[in-house]
Amino acid sequence: MKLTYAGLAAILAATGAIADDQIVVVNKGDDTISILDAASYEAAGQVSVGANPHEVYVSPDGRTAYVSDYGGAQGTTISVVDLNSAVRTDVWDLGSNRGPHGVWVSPDGEHVWATTETSGTVIEMSSETGEITHVWETGQRVSHQLVPTPDGAKLYIANIGSGSVTVINRTTGDVTTLPTGAGAEGIDVSPDGREVWVTNRAANTISVIDVATDTVLETFSSGGTLPIRAKFTPDGSEVWISNGTSNQVAVFHAESRELRATIDVGAIPIGLLMSPDGDRVFIANTQDDLITVIDTESRVVIDQISTGDEPDGLAWANR
Repeated sequence: MKLTYAGLAAILAATGAIADDQIVVVNKGDDTISILDAASYEAAGQVSVGANPHEVYVSPDGRTAYVSDYGGAQGTTISVVDLNSAVRTDVWDLGSNRGPHGVWVSPDGEHVWATTETSGTVIEMSSETGEITHVWETGQRVSHQLVPTPDGAKLYIANIGSGSVTVINRTTGDVTTLPTGAGAEGIDVSPDGREVWVTNRAANTISVIDVATDTVLETFSSGGTLPIRAKFTPDGSEVWISNGTSNQVAVFHAESRELRATIDVGAIPIGLLMSPDGDRVFIANTQDDLITVIDTESRVVIDQISTGDEPDGLAWANR
């Protein structure tokens, strides 16, 4: 028997599994973010941010969202949103660093990192004040997405224009670059911090990087076309890939690299989000203006959530 979404929400609420948690959706066509209840998917607020926002990350305490105001690759701001009040409380000026895209908060909550792709830089900011405390030059074209290792010691940046991944060692200050494949864009790190997976969208491949040696272990087919995002399950056993022009997500076994499944979703799937318990996957279907919700175990679509115009970046707020 198919479990209805109201039934799923009731079970989750009853167990307290995600009580009060929220999902944040970036609507890049509306210049807004939507804040949704993670159990019922009901709207908890909508907030205007900067022009053409693309990505969002939430502070470890679940109270603050940081949004990259991409501005068609010419933006120069990060919007700061208080999730309790659903109000934009600050706008950080990035100065000469243009085109903020990928954004992340350090595990200790003290730093915010962002790629500024037009300038070919990665910036580190104080999460309290927005002060820029460090700027690294990637030396690559279109430095788009980033992910830190779980300890925050290294940053990995996917460079679309150069087909590469830049590695920033925050301890030594060293910056190195690894060729991966044409159109390197989506990127994620395994929960144990041992591997980084990057999607090469123009080559329709995935490259796996060994974090200990910063070498490419192998490259293989993405199971579709235009692989644009990658996300590990919380237990590290699988990696989910959104293949944009296949209108599908692909599921890989993380250790064997075996393609386990492909799942039809909406038009142009981009953003990928895992619930912290690993039970659900959320896919932003940019051209359908909706989020597809998939049950991880059965790999069945269990819900669709209407959003604003062109949903893209997704984040989970632990409350």
